[in-house]
Amino acid sequence: MQLKKTQTINFQKFIWDFYRTQGRPFAWRNSDNPYHIVVSEIMLQQTQTYRVEPKFEQFLGAFTTWHSLASAPLRDVLAVWQGLGYNRRGIALHNIAKKVVNEFNGQLPDDPEVLVNFPGIGKATAGSICAFAFNKPTVFIETNIRAVLIYCFFNDQENVHDNDLMPLIATTVDQDNPREWYYALMDYGVFLKKQFKNPSRKSKHHTKQSKFEGSDRQIRGNILKLLIKYEALEKKALIQQLAKEPQRVEKILGDLVKESFIVQVSEHYHILNN
Repeated sequence: MQLKKTQTINFQKFIWDFYRTQGRPFAWRNSDNPYHIVVSEIMLQQTQTYRVEPKFEQFLGAFTTWHSLASAPLRDVLAVWQGLGYNRRGIALHNIAKKVVNEFNGQLPDDPEVLVNFPGIGKATAGSICAFAFNKPTVFIETNIRAVLIYCFFNDQENVHDNDLMPLIATTVDQDNPREWYYALMDYGVFLKKQFKNPSRKSKHHTKQSKFEGSDRQIRGNILKLLIKYEALEKKALIQQLAKEPQRVEKILGDLVKESFIVQVSEHYHILNN
């Protein structure tokens, strides 16, 4: 689909008008500090904004700069991360800080092609970081942007591919103020999801999040919580504390070791101190 110039102008005006009256205020939107933006973007992956808000402030209070985060023990980082879930992101953020400090002299690169080589940063996050931290008119898509484009331009279609949406994102992005433009798009997407059945369900990429309660993901998180609390525990003690099937716990412990979340020293498990 190609938009006429008048369609582009009208769409931009509509989104800006919405944002001026119903834009959402968040602490990370008041900053263009690359460190703050990266922390918020990693936290916001797969996590609702109301859960990120208090953690964002807490995290920046504990680790104020790239250097303070990079030099902190992983156990301390994960302790502050607790409550956000997907602990892999906390580990990635820790490794991002170390890469920025050790390889880029404490300065985050402003090139998305470089950022995609950082831990936990894919194409979409690389694009969003460059837009929000450096005000660069990058082209990226996430769930709320997807909802807006499908609702406005593909509302009568099913299985809409992101490849059909990306040209529209590129055409409509505000070249002078991409930072706020993307905030505006996302806010309208959130509004749409509250007013209507999620437009993103018409996307070819739409998936439902698996149930958390009783899942392996919950057990993984609980293992890390225990190791943060007690520093080191034997397998028997972990199984007893978790009150889950021993074979299932043993498999998850093995996976966590393979993925370098934790290490086993003799009979004890603890969080990798890196």
